[in-house]
Amino acid sequence: MYRYRPPVELVKLEQLEQLEQLGADVTRGRTIARWVLGGILVVAGLTHVTIQRTDFQAQVPSWFPLNADIVVLVSGVVELTLGAALIALRRHRVLVGVIVAVFFVAIFPGNIAQWTDGTDAFGLDTDTKRFVRLLFQPILVIWAAWATGASGLLRQQSWS
Repeated sequence: MYRYRPPVELVKLEQLEQLEQLGADVTRGRTIARWVLGGILVVAGLTHVTIQRTDFQAQVPSWFPLNADIVVLVSGVVELTLGAALIALRRHRVLVGVIVAVFFVAIFPGNIAQWTDGTDAFGLDTDTKRFVRLLFQPILVIWAAWATGASGLLRQQSWS
């Protein structure tokens, strides 16, 4: 009988301690980078749910099956939560870093949609500006991984 196995295994609770050991090389620079990224996410989350809701709706792809305002509100709450976790959950920083990096990858289609649809928001009023914005998403992914020590997970990961 066929038994379904998900393509990616999630981190098991008993593996959390091992996972955190991968990020054991905490430095002052990494800690500051983690706090700054957390602060940026908290501010972004707050603006999602308050003063820039309309601008953030511009990044929700037209093909996405949910109401753009709901997507913006939910993503704002997620950003608030992730930002607070980066700042407060030092013991689980590697796991939080992985989640933040995955979040940055997951929202990338919204940035692509803003570029391909030519939607103006956040002062991104030309195709060139919107394209240059795309180049910053990988930097955020790398920042999240480095600042939390999650980059150690990539170095230790067996891809077999």
